[in-house]
Amino acid sequence: MTIHDLQPQAIFGNFHKLTQVPRPSGHLEKIQQFLLSWAAERGIEAYKDGGENIVMRKPATPGFEHRKLCTMQAHMDMVPQKTDESTHNFETDPIETWVDGEWLKAKGTTLGSDDGIGVACIMAVFEDNTLRHGPLEALITSDEETCMYGVNHLAADTLHGDILLNIDHESEGEFCIGSAGGVNVTATLGYKEVETDATDAAFSITISGLKGGHSGLEINQGRANANKLMARLLRQAIADDDARLCSWQGGNMRNAIPRTAEIVVTIPADNADDLRELAAYCQQTFRDEYRGVEDTVDIAVEPVALPAMQVPEEVQDNLVSAILACHDGVLRNIPSIPHIVETSSNMAIIHIGQGKAEVLILARSSCDTQLELEQEMFESVFGMAGMKVEYGGQYGAWQPNFDSPIAAQMAALYERMYQRPAKVEVVHAGLECSLIGQVYPKMDLISFGPTLRSPHTPNERCNIPSVGRFWEFLKTLLAEIPEA
Repeated sequence: MTIHDLQPQAIFGNFHKLTQVPRPSGHLEKIQQFLLSWAAERGIEAYKDGGENIVMRKPATPGFEHRKLCTMQAHMDMVPQKTDESTHNFETDPIETWVDGEWLKAKGTTLGSDDGIGVACIMAVFEDNTLRHGPLEALITSDEETCMYGVNHLAADTLHGDILLNIDHESEGEFCIGSAGGVNVTATLGYKEVETDATDAAFSITISGLKGGHSGLEINQGRANANKLMARLLRQAIADDDARLCSWQGGNMRNAIPRTAEIVVTIPADNADDLRELAAYCQQTFRDEYRGVEDTVDIAVEPVALPAMQVPEEVQDNLVSAILACHDGVLRNIPSIPHIVETSSNMAIIHIGQGKAEVLILARSSCDTQLELEQEMFESVFGMAGMKVEYGGQYGAWQPNFDSPIAAQMAALYERMYQRPAKVEVVHAGLECSLIGQVYPKMDLISFGPTLRSPHTPNERCNIPSVGRFWEFLKTLLAEIPEA
């Protein structure tokens, strides 16, 4: 069985088309042109706005002209993550999908169902002239996964909807009415490299085999962060084996828990066996600590050519101490909703080498003062290492509206259709609803979607039966949107 055999083809057929168009964050020219051409071929009004978003409009079905206008919304970009063995180029290669029982997966890469499934749903609605619905518009946003560029540049006169249907939630039967805010944290330090000792030996140390995951949805799963594990190993190697750091590369996306990290160190040649023993000890220690969560932690030590330069010893020690001491993971849960994470941080990316050190973190919180506290914590710990801390891409929390009319209608409709109660939730992930709501404060906002698991990792998968239920629910919902 392949994706071409899956039902509903209205969604899976369009999703397959999206998998054939490269669309990693930051490289969206091809998908933008695809969407505009797709709309033009079907006579659908569509254009690209000043925020690099694609906006579409569709008139109401005859007799439904007086219904509230619904804005369907999803983001066009995907997180580019792949296995160590994969040679996939996200800027040029299509995603290869395969069916594993009830799940649609990708071969060695992220699937892009976050949020390609949302885009495919919009396409399915807009091209089907047999559906009953009121006036519709669509907003397909750019670079949601990196900086929410599209919604950050959304003009106040672009949208006209009364209701926003954000299709970017990962659990079918749940309706999200609130989400966390976040900020990109960048700590940097310039330094003057020093020469390595010509009598030393050089080794690369790689930590791999971790699950990674979405730094909002899965930050509470107790998964290991490759950068934090590497800091522990390196600190011990410095103390026991006189290791000196030459370079560090760990992680590649702010919103993905890092699965791999690699350092290059030099040590006295006589300490090579000790370094290998330390790596084996750390591998077993980490497997024991994360038993049942990270059972495939792997640490490899390989000899490499001796680099000419390395990090000065004092700078190295300060950097390792700061990275080790910096908070990572859940800081606290929402006191009034204790099963939901309130505040967290993800030490996502570390680049050290060639005279520059850089640590990139994504901090999240649904409480503004706790987000401010996180920033003060980062300034304190990295300041002690002499690093400069800067912030960018900040977005506020989407504060829940527990009296949302559309949430109440959708929960009742779901229970009527499937004879089980729906869940109305808030989530720790960042959603574009927070920024859209700032521009359009009168909109009634909600986020929902079919079931996805492990987004932002090569184990990302889409539950096939949930897509069918979601499609039937969406069609019924659009037919029952109340009058304005």
